[in-house]
Amino acid sequence: MQPTETLHPILGKLGLDSLPLHEPILLATFAGTAVAGLALLALITKYRLWGTLWRDWFTSIDHKKIGIMYIVLGLVMLLRGFADALMMRLQQAISFGDNMGYLPPHHYDQVFTAHGVIMIFFVAMPLITGFMNYVVPLQIGARDVAFPFLNNFSFWMTVGGAVLTMISLFVGEYAKTGWLAYPPLSGLAYSPDVGVDYYIWSLQVAGVGTTLSGINLIATIVKMRAPGMSLMRMPVFTWTSLCSNVLIVASFPVLTAALALLTLDRYAGTHFFTNELGGNAMMYVNLIWIWGHPEVYILVLPAFGIFSEVVATFSGKRLFGYASMVYATVVITILSYLVWLHHFFTMGSGASVNSFFGIATMIISIPTGAKVFNWLFTMYRGRIRYEPPMLWAVGFMVTFVLGGMTGVMLAVPAADFVLHNSLFLIAHFHNVIIGGVLFGLLAGVNFWFPKAFGYKLDPFWGKCSFWFWQIGFFFAFMPLYVLGLMGVTRRMSHFDDATLQPYFVVAAFGAVLIALGIASFLVQLVVSFRNRERLRDVSGDPWNGRTLEWSTSSPPPGYNFAFTPVAHDNDAWWDMKQRGHVRPTGGFLPIHMPKNTAAGVVLAGLATVFGFAMIWHMWIVAVASFAALLVSAIAHTFNYNRDYHIPADEVTRTEDARTQALSTHV
Repeated sequence: MQPTETLHPILGKLGLDSLPLHEPILLATFAGTAVAGLALLALITKYRLWGTLWRDWFTSIDHKKIGIMYIVLGLVMLLRGFADALMMRLQQAISFGDNMGYLPPHHYDQVFTAHGVIMIFFVAMPLITGFMNYVVPLQIGARDVAFPFLNNFSFWMTVGGAVLTMISLFVGEYAKTGWLAYPPLSGLAYSPDVGVDYYIWSLQVAGVGTTLSGINLIATIVKMRAPGMSLMRMPVFTWTSLCSNVLIVASFPVLTAALALLTLDRYAGTHFFTNELGGNAMMYVNLIWIWGHPEVYILVLPAFGIFSEVVATFSGKRLFGYASMVYATVVITILSYLVWLHHFFTMGSGASVNSFFGIATMIISIPTGAKVFNWLFTMYRGRIRYEPPMLWAVGFMVTFVLGGMTGVMLAVPAADFVLHNSLFLIAHFHNVIIGGVLFGLLAGVNFWFPKAFGYKLDPFWGKCSFWFWQIGFFFAFMPLYVLGLMGVTRRMSHFDDATLQPYFVVAAFGAVLIALGIASFLVQLVVSFRNRERLRDVSGDPWNGRTLEWSTSSPPPGYNFAFTPVAHDNDAWWDMKQRGHVRPTGGFLPIHMPKNTAAGVVLAGLATVFGFAMIWHMWIVAVASFAALLVSAIAHTFNYNRDYHIPADEVTRTEDARTQALSTHV
């Protein structure tokens, strides 16, 4: 806060001048959003869904419902993040010479910052976390995650971060720094507005939820596997989820610390990341990339797990090289922490440091390549069915390998010196994230949708979505590789050289094709719901999956497993079917289920209010909301034994019956 600034006693810096009344694009967006929101509220009210939403979803601690809500959040934010991408592509396609386009530079800078933040933190992360929440307990034979309430709280904290980011569209403005907010641009001297504060507090609130979710899933995988499921019998998706969550717990506290130091620089006048008084901006760059590079693998490792499940299922074979897949996953997890400096080879660290990180970056491509060969060998001589999930997997192999090869190019420090600030880097990053992460997520949606809802997604619209995405991607990003090699700088809203325009027009056309892919996916959801009886598979096993989640009904009941399964093989469900001992016949007892709770919504809501108050320097509101947050958290601890504790006699009776029936089952 600047010393001469005067604040309202309650509203702080918030006032009428904080509303973008002078921005016609934002006003039109606000009007459209308001109309859509009111229409949605009217529909919910008309069909009397408020009670159902609150009782069965918002306050639920069922990992399956929380996983679905994570995925819904990710898909909703995808629409916002992709709208930003379309705006950027249109601006770059028309802004040449005397034509300055339709976005002012300060607005364009906010758009590309918000696009990056939303796509990574509020699209990819919620989608990945949603799949891990839904699938992992089913794959390991657990009735729920280790800490059910914590799961609900983690989700609503992620929602809180997304809400703060969305509010910035209509109240104040967002950061104009890029999605990693490098100092000194993100410092108070160069960004005195609230944009960087929105960035900081939205990521801090969401980051708490992500970290707690990581701890929860690690505890679930390590401690709650079914009898007989050793580590080397776990499904590959569970392995990749375990490694991803280890990276979350190891790296997200680094992001929290870096943003906390940046907060102190902005709010308290410290100099951690400024040149005055011994600060160093490069310390921030190191910290942010110590989190940032593992983040790429946090996203892509679970996608690798999804592809492993999909390729094996639709090839009609066991996954080739299970052990090598596991070892490759662990090696990638370790190496992902040793390559962060390749993001800033140009900082002047010297030849020795650059050589180490360049070589480490090239080495990490080896286990990744081993995975690709394992998928190809799984397909070899298999009975391949090119259903939508398999199409996404094959499209991924082509697209991701291309992105990986350009990554190896950028691992050469000399090449990176030339290309690091060009559109070549943008093309590479999207090549990996779209071709790897997003294709994996869309494969997962098509693959596990019948498990969650009991019917398949319409295959025709699924194939339309795939082809629009696949073709649109190459139109959108291949021109950027060419432009990058020509030396065109990234993050530019206007170009003087009109000879570049055809490349940007082609890229904009590709973005339109991707928009059609997203529209096809939305149509697929609607058409599938309308035709759900035709698309329903009464066997409950529409894809003939091989892992343990297919031993439950589709959709699974609230308690997952009426009886704890026993795993004898890493293809547990396939193995049980061959043995003929799929389910026990006796020993069932009533299952104690924890109660739903509103505490997660309340605590996350108070955290969001606190973040908003800190953004606008509303000190009274900040103190009040933080105090309410502490009181609510303490009060909830007294309800824990009542809501979640299972009586000791019930535990004893359940374990006795479980032991007796297990002996019959085996």
